[in-house]
Amino acid sequence: MRKLTLIAAALVSLVVTGYAVANGFEGGSNPSEVAGAFSATEKSTSSKNCTTTDGRTIVVTAGTYSGTATGDPDLTGAITLRTRSVVDTTKGIGLVSGGLKIDVASGADTRATFTAVYDHGQLAGLALGRAHSPGAALVANLSAGFDPASGFSNGKLGGGTSGGSAVELTPRACKSSDSTHERSAARGSISDISSSSITVAGLSCTIPQGSDVGSKYAKGDVVEIRCTYSNGTNTLTDINGHHNK
Repeated sequence: MRKLTLIAAALVSLVVTGYAVANGFEGGSNPSEVAGAFSATEKSTSSKNCTTTDGRTIVVTAGTYSGTATGDPDLTGAITLRTRSVVDTTKGIGLVSGGLKIDVASGADTRATFTAVYDHGQLAGLALGRAHSPGAALVANLSAGFDPASGFSNGKLGGGTSGGSAVELTPRACKSSDSTHERSAARGSISDISSSSITVAGLSCTIPQGSDVGSKYAKGDVVEIRCTYSNGTNTLTDINGHHNK
């Protein structure tokens, strides 16, 4: 019975998902296969690095890339991609999300949003949006070579896109890798506290001398902390929460 219940739940999930996709084609006729290729180089980028508590380097990049798309008419023209990438450069994995716009020859542009897994320089994901053709929804597998600093290469929308990996994103405290003043914050249960330090959701901060935080709060209390990072030390600047009695 347990196995049958799980199968039934899975079928319901598939039906709901199928309806959501089909609903995107309302007003159209039959689905049509399309394919395109694209490449785009860096137009502008802004990056920030941080280091996790277990020593991994995370690079977050906001970028705009421009280039050319070719293929079916709705996927041919100048292409612009605006992305936010979060890449663990220590392990070579991450996530890239954003939007793309293809300036087709005439009429409305083809636009889509996408989310893709990054795995050692390669992307694989899904793009959802609207094609140039009136009333046409676009659902396309997307793959490409990707470097946040330089752009997209050998990109594909449909047409034999390459598969990719799967990653999990979990909250983890991250501190700046440089020596300038940076701010960090974390919310959750206090996992460790003393008169000199406090740890919340993996973020450890030094408690300033003379503060009563160590006596006011205890392990297990749910709080939000804010800290300033300077010269290798995170120092607590603010704490909000309630002591669990």
